[in-house]
Amino acid sequence: MGPLPLCVLLPVTVLAVVVAVAAEQNAVDDEYTWPQWKVPLVRKRRTVPLSTPDFSARPQLELSGTCGIECQRRLPVSSLDDLEQFLSYETVYENGTRTYTSVSVQGLNEATAWSKNVSSSSRHKREVYGTDTRFTISDKQFSTKYPFSTTVKISTGCSGVLVSPKHVLTAAHCIHDGKDYLDGVKKLRVGILKVKSRRGKGKGRGGRGKGKRRRGDKDKEEVQEKEENDGKGDRKGKGKGRKSRSRRSVESEKPSFRWTRVKQTQVPKGWFKGVSDGLAADYDYAVLELKKAPKVKHMDLGVVPSLKKLPAGRIHFSGFDDDRPGNLVYRFCSVSDESNDLLYQYCDAKPGSSGSGVYIRLKEPGKKKWKRKIIGVFSGHQWVDVNGDGRQQDYNVAVRITPLKYAQICYWVHGDSSECKVA
Repeated sequence: MGPLPLCVLLPVTVLAVVVAVAAEQNAVDDEYTWPQWKVPLVRKRRTVPLSTPDFSARPQLELSGTCGIECQRRLPVSSLDDLEQFLSYETVYENGTRTYTSVSVQGLNEATAWSKNVSSSSRHKREVYGTDTRFTISDKQFSTKYPFSTTVKISTGCSGVLVSPKHVLTAAHCIHDGKDYLDGVKKLRVGILKVKSRRGKGKGRGGRGKGKRRRGDKDKEEVQEKEENDGKGDRKGKGKGRKSRSRRSVESEKPSFRWTRVKQTQVPKGWFKGVSDGLAADYDYAVLELKKAPKVKHMDLGVVPSLKKLPAGRIHFSGFDDDRPGNLVYRFCSVSDESNDLLYQYCDAKPGSSGSGVYIRLKEPGKKKWKRKIIGVFSGHQWVDVNGDGRQQDYNVAVRITPLKYAQICYWVHGDSSECKVA
């Protein structure tokens, strides 16, 4: 057989190159795509009433004695009975009563392709690492827009994130200290960011339905925002046309909060002292159901097997850090170490940001659209037991959303585990 003509060889070569490039592009796309997980089913067995809590615990700025990533590597794998006990939960209602609900877990073996992550040993300490890299989102054009608008303030002093139209995900220690509920939980409230009107109580033009809210929102619940907004001189007079508009300060447009009462709060039993010895940090999450759904877009939950193996490998979260009162603070950073349930990360943070939703951004399967999803809860600055010998080191820690935790939180939100089969 003689040599192939160039007119035949050239198209074949081009086709091979196109196929190779397409295959490579698909592989890259897979790395940037949300994985599909079949999750276990968490089903209610029975619910029994409990005595009324004392509501006597005090908020904790830092957690100590936590069994960290290194410590947990030496612990035995939890049995199904253990997991069902840890995932059973208490519900405390707005009238102060509470119940205990035991659960069963089904389909665990089918769903646990949850990889054992090999983690590095490089970690940084402290809640702020060198130069503070946090960003204060004080302008209404950003703080009240998605994704920042999903961040909420918890009246016990923490942050949280909207994961449904009327459900907030936060850290369990913002609600319960492991022994009792915090003293502010009986009258728990959630603050949703809203834009403070520059025109005050006046009717104003183009206000539409907002005027009604402005009149009722200037009450005691906004005192904490007004404390550090004491320079009211910026608002003297009615303004002088273009000049006053151009000099409008960021401070005058800073958002305030619209507070909503919490209908009920659910905390996994694994967080309580003496239930999951050595594993309590894994269960530092809780869900609050609001009495009224705010008209704010929420952020969905997501599950990823390893953050360090993602191409970008960065996490993001926003919260209300105590050292910047009244302001929303955003940060992003890389993950320094991870286990199946915990993350150590470099994000600068201060008390008040605990309970923030940790999220990443990947493509939706089969689509070119990128989507942010919550993959963890920022637990905060913690003193962790490193080697099991009582020696402690301090790290910034986040709790990962695993398939099991996704199944439980999804069940709390929807009340029907059949809606929670795939993450």
